[in-house]
This record gives sequence, structure tokens and C-alpha cells, in this order.
Amino acid sequence: MEESVGETPSGEKEFAKSTKRIRELIEYPEITEEEFKELLKNAPFGYGKGLPYKTYSICPETRSIVQALVWENDGKVWITKKCPEGMLTDVYYEDVEMFERFMKWSYDFKLTTFNVENTGVNCPLDCGLCSRHRSHTNLLNIVLTNRCNLSCWYCFFYAKEGQPIYEPTLEQIRMMLRNAKKEQPVGANAVQFTGGEPTIRDDLIEIIKIAREEGYDHIQLNTDGIRLAFEPELVKRIRKAGVNTLYLSYDGMTPQTNWKNHWEIPLILENVRRADGPGVVLVPTTIRNVNDHELGAIINFGLNHLDVIRGVNFQPISMVGRVPKKERQMFRITIPGAIAKIEEQTNGAIAKEDWYPIPIAGHIAKFFEEFTDRKYYMTSHFGCGAATYVFLDEDRVIPISRFLDVEGFVEFLEEKAEELNKWKHLPKLEKLKVGAEIFLKFKSFYDEEYAPKSFDVLKIMKNAFAKGTYDALGEFHYKTLFLGMMHFQDEYNYDVQRVERCVIHYAMPDGRIVPFCAFNVIPELYRDKAQAQFSYSWDEWLKLHPNWEYKKDKYIRTKEFIEEMKGSELYRKTYLELKNYFE
Repeated sequence: MEESVGETPSGEKEFAKSTKRIRELIEYPEITEEEFKELLKNAPFGYGKGLPYKTYSICPETRSIVQALVWENDGKVWITKKCPEGMLTDVYYEDVEMFERFMKWSYDFKLTTFNVENTGVNCPLDCGLCSRHRSHTNLLNIVLTNRCNLSCWYCFFYAKEGQPIYEPTLEQIRMMLRNAKKEQPVGANAVQFTGGEPTIRDDLIEIIKIAREEGYDHIQLNTDGIRLAFEPELVKRIRKAGVNTLYLSYDGMTPQTNWKNHWEIPLILENVRRADGPGVVLVPTTIRNVNDHELGAIINFGLNHLDVIRGVNFQPISMVGRVPKKERQMFRITIPGAIAKIEEQTNGAIAKEDWYPIPIAGHIAKFFEEFTDRKYYMTSHFGCGAATYVFLDEDRVIPISRFLDVEGFVEFLEEKAEELNKWKHLPKLEKLKVGAEIFLKFKSFYDEEYAPKSFDVLKIMKNAFAKGTYDALGEFHYKTLFLGMMHFQDEYNYDVQRVERCVIHYAMPDGRIVPFCAFNVIPELYRDKAQAQFSYSWDEWLKLHPNWEYKKDKYIRTKEFIEEMKGSELYRKTYLELKNYFE
């Protein structure tokens, strides 16, 4: 096996080896310009209107904003647009039935405060957030640095030697946190510190404490985990400072598919165990013909380490930049495509019917707003993501949908929310009575025959409705594995309706807050432009940090380390003694 030894991991050799054998290609349908115009003329424009529908999209080369058609062909959903550079079609969703089931859970929301005065008429070219945006910030991303300890071959973001260094000051970070907190009617409550590699910053602990000071309840650290593998005290310090979740890169089960941190993962997980946290969410970037054959195995890995791993959040690849059609056919995978692979690889233990769109949480939030006076609406576009929970009951893997009628229960909660809205100032005792009533009704949506036997889900839910808080659901999360999908867009599958409902936003040092799929897909207007404006030149950085050396940031994986890990009991327990829960 060719891999990066004695050098900073880049993944170039491993990727080349993975793509020598192509298992499958997506076949794109043919549509003429005349057919496109006819379908476009008759299609409605609007959210949740059914297929086909009109939207706006961006052209990869000219960056023009043009009308696009979202339509069905051969059981899949496609997006087609006519750009100055020609007709372009890409796959939007690989399962039209799932698309239509998810569409019925569309949920709209409106902000009442904005960071820019733009009307949004030029969306997504004037983001900030503006009055056109339809979701509050569920998760605020703050880039702490463009320095990185790896040198990923596909990454244009990390600072190479001699290039400007982007690293916002503590004052700028506090300002960005405060800005998002001011959103109305719901301020940001969760932040993810990202990079580059955020653990490279020596003042990381101070930054985490600032987020706590500014009232953020949930703090994620988006990391490759390399420093955490070799510095157990750092794990303890970030846990103590307030990090809830390590959003940990994990692309596969072998050194070839997970070249970033395969050999370091055993040390990372062990250090998290010893520090009693933070909880780990594995984040596999999912690529057809590269690691899509290991999705079930990744879930199985999470179930085997359920004491520290809280979830797996798959991210189908976003093919940003100029990508030829042939490469998109080879590497593109969508949410339903990944879910189909999981169903196959888990032998049906986790099926496509077990997944729900993210905005279903918006319907649940409507109830909790009335019941607990807490607001938190996950109102993304139904096509942006999907999720489920699976329970490990002794040797059985049980998705939540197997013993709970999720859709029926959510519809019931919406009805109760409307009732509670009539009683704006319901006394606490009366609310407790309502909670008891809801719990009794909950039992009618619950099938005890298929429910986990090793712990009492009903008891956990009873506590939640009796106490009327999200916190009471804490035990529920420790007994399950969260499974998520989040497919960020690129120029080829870009749908402006998704951008204006984005719930994951980047804070910028100029005060703007920008949706993820604007920030990263149009970097010349957002990411790269802001970072050029607020970066230090190479000489300025060296003057401020006279003892710093570029090469000291970079991680070198040695042959000796790999051999040591191969022979270790920790490596064996982490990877080689796994129980297969899907046999």
C-alpha cells in the first residue's frame, strides 16, 4: 500500500490508488434546449411546489445567476440550467420518492433582523444575512486560522509557505459571536470553530472560554484530531473550557480511505475516554468510487465505540470549482445515493424509510417553543440534509422509526402547539398536566414490541415532558448513535432556494454572516475576499511571531509510528476486534 510516510499527509497517492478501479458511473439524461425551455415555461416557481419546479442557480465559469429547472427522470431528480457556457445538467437527488416524502416537511421561517441592507434580489451575490433569508443561524462557523498541519491535495484553503495568514483576533472573534447572538427572533446558540486546523492556535482555550462568556451553550471543534492524539492534556483542557463536541474527520476504515488520521484515531479516542469527553461525531466526506463502499462499516465502527462516539455525519462531496462531467459522473453521490449504500451495507438494518429531512425538527420546535419558551428552528431546505437515530440494544441495531411513528407524533405535536399558543401564559402546573397528557398520547405512537429492551425509552421521554426541557433528553442521546447527512452545494447542483434557507452560517470579520453554500461556493465574494482583507502578510506574521516556523505546523507521520501503532493493543481494540452488528 502506497501511503504518506515520512512526509506531511496529503492524500494524493491514496486517492490515485482508490480511483484506479471505477465501480460505477452516474448516467446523465439528455435534454435539449427546446425541451428545457418548454418544461421551464410550465413549471411553477416556489418552495415545496412539487416537480418540476423553477429556481435560480449559478453558472460555474461566468458566475451568472440563471433560471434552472428541477425535474424528474428515471426515478432521480435533476437540475438543468442554460449558462453562457452551455447547457448543464447534474443530479440533485438520486431517489424521487424520498425527495417527495421529504418535501412535505418543508418549513418556512423569517428573520426580523439583518446584517446588511440588501433586499436579496441578487441572491446569492450579496449575502449578509439579508431580509430574503429564511432561517436563523443554527450553527455558526468561525474560521480560526488558515494554517493547517496537513497538506490535503484538493484543498485551496490552507496557507502554503510564503502566503498570507488569516487568523482573526480575539476581539474579532468576540464581535462575530455577538453579532450572531443578536439575530431575531432567535439568536445563535451553537458555534463550530473550524479552519484550517483550529487546534494549531495557541490561544484556543481562551477562544472557547470567550464563546461560553458570550452565552453559547454548544461548542464544536472541527478537527483532524492530530494534536489531540499526541497531547492528552489538550483534550482535557478543551473539555474543561467548554467544548461539547469534536467534529472529527473520519473518511473510512483503512489507511487508504482515511489517510488523514487512520493511525492517530486510536490515540484520539483513548484520550477522549480518559478525559470523559467531549463527545465525538465522525465526519466522513463521502465520494462515489472512493469510500462509498465503507459507509456501513463506518456506522458499525461508531456503534463499537458508542462510549465516546455520539454520531456519524456523512457529507456527500461538494465538487466546488471547475469539474468536468466525467469526474462528476465518477465521484458525485447525493443523500439518497449514500442512504441506499447504507441500506445495502447494513443488510437492511438501517433502511431509507428510517431517515427524515432536517426541517422535520422545525415542526417539533414549534411545540417546544410553546411548551418551554425556548426557540430553536432547524428550517433548512428539505433537500439539504437527512437524519435518524439508531439504538444499540444488546446486539440489535434499532432505528427509532421501527418503534416510534415519528411522522404521526410530529403531526400531533403541531396540533398541541396550536392549542398551547392560545394559552400564552399557562401556569407551570398546567404545563406539567399538558406534558403528562402528551406523554400518554406519545405511548400510542410507540410500539413496545420493537422498542429497545436494555433501557427504558418511555421513562426518558416521560421525564422530558414532565420537566419540559431539552436537557431531560440527555440520557436519550447517550444511548443512541445519531446518523446525519449534510450535502453542501457546488456550482453544478446549486439551488438558490436552498441557500436562502441555509442554517449553517459563517461569521466574517467585517460583520456579515454568510450561508455556508455562498461562503464556500463563491469564495471570490466571501471566503477568499474577506480573508485577503483581514490576513497578515507573510512578513507581518513572521514579525509578530519571530519564533514560528512553517514546518513546525506540519505533521510528519513516520514509518516508526505506523509500525508501533500496528503492533499495539490499542490499535487492535480500535479496529481489529470490532463486532459486526449487521451480520
